[in-house]
Amino acid sequence: MTGDTVFWAVVPAAGVGKRMAADRPKQYLDIGGKTVLEHTLDRLFDAGVFERVVVALSPEDPYWPALKHAKNQNVIRVAGGKERADSVLSALDYLVSVADENDWVLVHDAARPCLQVRDIHGLIDSTQHDSVGGILAVPMHDTLKQVREARISETVDRSTIWRALTPQMFRLKTLRDALKTALQKGYIVTDEASAIEMHGGRPRIVEA
Repeated sequence: MTGDTVFWAVVPAAGVGKRMAADRPKQYLDIGGKTVLEHTLDRLFDAGVFERVVVALSPEDPYWPALKHAKNQNVIRVAGGKERADSVLSALDYLVSVADENDWVLVHDAARPCLQVRDIHGLIDSTQHDSVGGILAVPMHDTLKQVREARISETVDRSTIWRALTPQMFRLKTLRDALKTALQKGYIVTDEASAIEMHGGRPRIVEA
């Protein structure tokens, strides 16, 4: 990793976790005495590379103040939005006031607490000199079927299919511009890479 390169982490955590059918959002469920979100933030700080971590939370979030990271000066809270892309864009809107437009931003899902520090370093080492950016991903090993009207139309070549993970790493200005454009055009943005792709970029894949 280059010493004069600045990296920021963004954690969208405004989701309500309806699919979990729990009494609270999934990022606040307990694993071994800590919430999922605490484990996730601990992994990011363990990497020792981030200038700050920006967490996008629901404005009505009642759980955050009880977490140790709520008092961490290196964690910045911003208001999250209705969708994941809205929350990420809110964090990027904050970052433009404190960061350089060419700084790298790594966006990581709040509900992925099993992130490995070596994968953070691997993504940064593989991507920091890339002209577009990149994401962590794993190759698919399952047999994949394309289906039309409840019938298999063909078997997909799985050697070309990867499952996208996070973090996803892009330059601040590039990612912010791509997300703003995609949302303005009404595109469905499921991850940061999809916004970059809609903007004409081809992100690098780094195996997790």
